[in-house]
Amino acid sequence: MLDKLHEECGVMGVYGHAEAANLVYLGLYALQHRGQESAGIVSSDRGKLHHEIGMGLVADIFNNERLKKLPGKIAIGHNRYSTAGDSALANAQPCLINYSEGSLALAHNGNLVNALKIRKELGESGSIFQSTNDSEVIVHLMAQAKENSFIDRAASALGQVKGAYSLALMTEDEMIAARDPQGFRPLCLGKLDSAYVIASESCVFDLIEATYIREIEPGELLLINKDGLKSFFPFPKTKPQQCVFEHIYFSRPDSFLFNEPVYEVRKAMGRALAQEWPADADLVVPVPDSGVISAMGYAEESGLPYEMGLIRNHYVGRTFIEPQSQIRHFGVKIKLNAVKPVLEGKRVAVIDDSIVRGTTSRKIVKMLRDAGAKEVHIRISSPPIRFSCFYGIDTPTKNELIASKQTLKEINDFLQADSIQYISVEKMLSVFKDNKEHFCTACFDGNYPVPVEDSEADLQQLSLFMSGQQ
Repeated sequence: MLDKLHEECGVMGVYGHAEAANLVYLGLYALQHRGQESAGIVSSDRGKLHHEIGMGLVADIFNNERLKKLPGKIAIGHNRYSTAGDSALANAQPCLINYSEGSLALAHNGNLVNALKIRKELGESGSIFQSTNDSEVIVHLMAQAKENSFIDRAASALGQVKGAYSLALMTEDEMIAARDPQGFRPLCLGKLDSAYVIASESCVFDLIEATYIREIEPGELLLINKDGLKSFFPFPKTKPQQCVFEHIYFSRPDSFLFNEPVYEVRKAMGRALAQEWPADADLVVPVPDSGVISAMGYAEESGLPYEMGLIRNHYVGRTFIEPQSQIRHFGVKIKLNAVKPVLEGKRVAVIDDSIVRGTTSRKIVKMLRDAGAKEVHIRISSPPIRFSCFYGIDTPTKNELIASKQTLKEINDFLQADSIQYISVEKMLSVFKDNKEHFCTACFDGNYPVPVEDSEADLQQLSLFMSGQQ
């Protein structure tokens, strides 16, 4: 949708399988929802790393010919949606460098809040950067590290960066899976026969028929080599701050995330929303696809009929040519259409996962009224988004967020709805079975667990949206 928070990135890795690159290719398909800007795979064979990247979707980039260029039993892959750096092939991942100790590749999901500061320091000491993304500072720090072993170089580099990272690192014969001490972004471990697999989400394992083992723990560096697995915790232990939006919107509903099934959590959020903010309505309608599961929970809890009053066109590409003035709200209409027989004369409770700027929600309200809805009551299964995220989610600047500057009544007036209510932070967190205090809620309350080191990061965030990347 045009007015949603954008996904971060997807990370995938395979160690010890004869078809490592092919499995990573399949895994990137399963993680396509996490990034549609670019994709890439690096494999290792006979002491040499092979690198294939491209702009666009996985299906647009890889074919049999390109996959044949990726031999070996070790491979990592990446789907990208930029949260730092320009939209360009140079910023596609995995990053790959050659240095005095050999070759090194990295696939990173997250955002580093001190990347600009480190980049400046590295540049002054002679480092030459090939991209504008924040991930590249990690490989430069590893290349400059004085330590001898792969794991010690990784610990040295990651000990200098701050923010969110779930990543896969590989050399010619070893792989590391790593998660920042707060555990903002997900990363999990699986096994396929005798091979080890890492991925941003467990839905990858279902596709390639691997067995889910566990999550990579916050602050863990997991070394995978010919000797098997070895776990390291080189950083001071801190309170986990997992991104709650992974459960609200980003992750696939069939994934198991932060030790809870996404589908059940999302449905429970809908039930909690109905408990907190019931609607005097005739039926419940989700905004597809993001609001579908929470709307099911809302309908069950409220006892109202669940109807697909909005139908989504799943075959819209990333870009399309808009007519200049003939069709108003073309961007929304090409993706959604109202079902008049379902809506006509009805009081409708519309369930969605979030509102960012409010522009799309306003058009949806008008679409429902034009289809004959008598009343439109909006219910949102996340709290109001009032602050930007600096940990790997592409969010607008604070001033662009409708809830940061308008009251609930003002938002309702702008949307031209009959009512609007958001779930509270407390009610939202109540749906989790364990560790309710282990979630980052900075986009709702502004309590950033890792401070942004300098104001340039805010300017960087702003530049992404001015350049039209959202």
